[in-house]
Amino acid sequence: MRKIYIKEQACIGCHLCEVYCRVEHSQSKDPIKAFKKESPQPLARLSVEERKPVSFSIRCQHCDEPSCVYACLTGALQKDARTGTVTVDEERCTGCWTCILVCPFGAIRRDVQQGRIAKCDLCAGRDVPACVANCPNEALVYVQNKAGLER
Repeated sequence: MRKIYIKEQACIGCHLCEVYCRVEHSQSKDPIKAFKKESPQPLARLSVEERKPVSFSIRCQHCDEPSCVYACLTGALQKDARTGTVTVDEERCTGCWTCILVCPFGAIRRDVQQGRIAKCDLCAGRDVPACVANCPNEALVYVQNKAGLER
């Protein structure tokens, strides 16, 4: 399974990963429209934590044993056996927030406008997630496993 890893020493806390995540999950795929005109506003599926001098993104880790999937009351969260990606069926999500309570990474966000959760989906349909493709310092890398990550 491919995962996104962070090189903390390269992250400058620019928040561009959040920007491009919001744009990728918008209806228009246009930055101006996504931020100024769309309703409901798209949510970034990750957030940047800044603890100077270190900054890093927080997003779903697509865990081997995802507690969020086990805790989901409606079955809206599923783990794909082939890819290992944890996905949410937005139609089944009731916004009970149980998954948020059990996520050890704080990676699941509340979408209060839609009454459901928002979480990283590794930009399904793209070869490389938008956050990784647009990170100016290459602080985010998309690799098969952590052993392949150069530090």
